[in-house]
Amino acid sequence: MTTSLSGRTGVLLHIGYPTHSFKAPLIYNPWFEAHDIDAAVVPLGLPEPAFSATFRSLMTASNVRGALVTMPHKVTVLDLVDEVRPAARIAGAANAVLVREDGMLVADMFDGEGFVRGMERHGRSATGARALVTGCGGVGSAIAASLAAAGVAELGLYDVRTGSADALAGRLTAHHPQLRVVVGDNDPDGYDVVVNATPMGMEPGDPLPFDVSRIAPTAFVGEVVMKQQITPFLAAARQRGCATQVGTDMLFEQIPAYLEFFGYGSATPAELREVARLAA
Repeated sequence: MTTSLSGRTGVLLHIGYPTHSFKAPLIYNPWFEAHDIDAAVVPLGLPEPAFSATFRSLMTASNVRGALVTMPHKVTVLDLVDEVRPAARIAGAANAVLVREDGMLVADMFDGEGFVRGMERHGRSATGARALVTGCGGVGSAIAASLAAAGVAELGLYDVRTGSADALAGRLTAHHPQLRVVVGDNDPDGYDVVVNATPMGMEPGDPLPFDVSRIAPTAFVGEVVMKQQITPFLAAARQRGCATQVGTDMLFEQIPAYLEFFGYGSATPAELREVARLAA
C-alpha cells in the first residue's frame, strides 16, 4: 500500500541537456495525481555553463523540493551541493538533490539502489555474494556502490579503460575497507551476480560483454540497457538458465527510493507502472 501524502507541496526539477528525453514526469506526475499529492516533476533543459551558474539559485525557489539530475550534469552537480552521500561519492556522480529544511543541498545516487532493490524483488540477496560488474562509468559505479553497501563479500570490476576500474576500486575500499575488490578480470566464472553496465551486446551481431558459457546457471544476471527489454546478452543468459533483470526494472525500482529521499512516501514498481504514461 502506497502512503498518501495529501497536502505536501513541492516541485522537483528534472534537469538535463536541452535535447534530453524527459521521461520522469510521465512516471512521477501520474503517481502524484493518483495519490492526491500536491507535487510535480517539471523538466528543465539546461546546457553548460548555465547549469553551473544557476543551479543553486534554482534550488532557493520556495516551492522547489529538489532536483532529478540527468546527464551531462551528474558529475558537475557534486561541486554545487553542501553534502554528498556515500553512494554518490563512490559513483562520482549524483542523480538526485534534496533541499533540506535548512536550505542545505544534499546529493545522492539511486541508479545502483534500483538495481539492488530489483535483485531483492527477484528473491536474490546481495549479502555475502560475489558480484562482477563490467563497465565502471556512471551507472556501473553506482551499481557497484550499492552492491557494496548491500553487503557483497567480493566485487569484481572490469572496464576497457583500466584507470576507471582502478579509481572505482579505490573509492569503494575507502568507504568499505572490509570489501574484497578484484580489478581487471572479466571472467564471470564463480560469480553469483553478473552485471553488464556497458552498451555491449545490445544489438544483434555485437560482441557480448561476457563469455556466457562461463556464467553459472544459478547466477543472477543484470542489464542496464533500456532501449530494448531482452538484449541478446540477456537472451543468452536466459538460455543458460540464469535469472535475469532488464534495464527498465532498475528504473522502476529506483523511483520508490527517490520518493523516500524527497519525503513523498513510497510506491511499488507495479503501482508506478500501472499509472505511468510511457509509450508502450
